[in-house]
Amino acid sequence: MKIGSLDTKPVASVAPVERKSGPAQGKDEPSAQVALSPAASLLAGAQAEPAFDAEKVQRIAQAIREGRFVVNADVIADKLIQNAQELLGRN
Repeated sequence: MKIGSLDTKPVASVAPVERKSGPAQGKDEPSAQVALSPAASLLAGAQAEPAFDAEKVQRIAQAIREGRFVVNADVIADKLIQNAQELLGRN
C-alpha cells in the first residue's frame, strides 16, 4: 500500500550555530531550577537501600523447596495499596 510519494529530495544541511561570547559565558550560574515530586523523591531515596537481602532470599527459596512457604494475599494487597498511596502522596 502506497501512502505517499517516495520523492528522494536531498535534505538541506544545517550549518552549526556558534555561541556568541557575552557577560554570562564562563560563569557557572544555574539556568533553571528543578523540583522533584514527592513520588520522585521517594524513588530516589529507595536507591539508597540495598537491592535485596541475600540471606532472606535463600531462606524463602529453601521454604519454597520444602513446601513451607505460605502466600498471604491479604498482606500483599494491603502493602500494594499502602505503596500506591505513598507514591500518590496520600499517607
